[in-house]
Amino acid sequence: MRIGAHVADDNPLGSAQDRGAEVVQFFLSNPQSWESPKPHPQAEALREAGISVFVHSPYVINVASLNNRIRIPSRKSVVQQAEAAKASGALGLVVHGGHVTKGDDPADGIANWRKLFERQAEAGGFAVPVLIENTAGGDNAMARRFDMLSRLWDAVGEFGAGFCLDTCHAHAAGEDLVGIVERVKAITGRIDLVHLNNSRDEFGSSRDRHANIDTGTIEPGVLAAVVNAAQAPVVVETPGDGQAGDIAYLRSQLPA
Repeated sequence: MRIGAHVADDNPLGSAQDRGAEVVQFFLSNPQSWESPKPHPQAEALREAGISVFVHSPYVINVASLNNRIRIPSRKSVVQQAEAAKASGALGLVVHGGHVTKGDDPADGIANWRKLFERQAEAGGFAVPVLIENTAGGDNAMARRFDMLSRLWDAVGEFGAGFCLDTCHAHAAGEDLVGIVERVKAITGRIDLVHLNNSRDEFGSSRDRHANIDTGTIEPGVLAAVVNAAQAPVVVETPGDGQAGDIAYLRSQLPA
């Protein structure tokens, strides 16, 4: 099982080496803008070093939105991000599940996700797998609570959508981490990536504030159990000065 971290995009190879990471995740453009992504200049070096790469899409993307000024550029951006991710040697592109606003029907948000996959399937598919990530808050979120996630997967699962499980997000959403891998796989049939983060906040807070494994409100042993059950690549998105320790702890908890 490969374990690594989300790192800054200026020198992911150096960051991986400093942390003892076998996996890195980074952005290919400003996460708070619609800026077009570019392939990462260290793509070949990362490949030669044997480091697995995942790309996180910008936070502004909201495929579910009913607002044309958000949904249309979101669709375009997902396609562009996936193409740049492939050119960077990435194994997948992480995209938040998104949400609709108060008063909108969540079914319309799910329909918008399906339209994205349908249209891209007609164009030959995405350049890399799109990994939908569960989110921490929002009453009308597509992937916060697992009852809604089930509805979303009924709409997009047939297109080969991937899934990224974030432990802090699940904790914040009020989803018990004990047995969570089995519950997720019963819905999606897969977990392609784990964002292994502790939380600074209490269970069900809806707040997405990550903590290092040994400093948050989730028992470290519970987090290690998620890793062992998921059997998927792991990325810690925890504060950077503790990432090396987080990675070392998780490795120490793997079966001999």
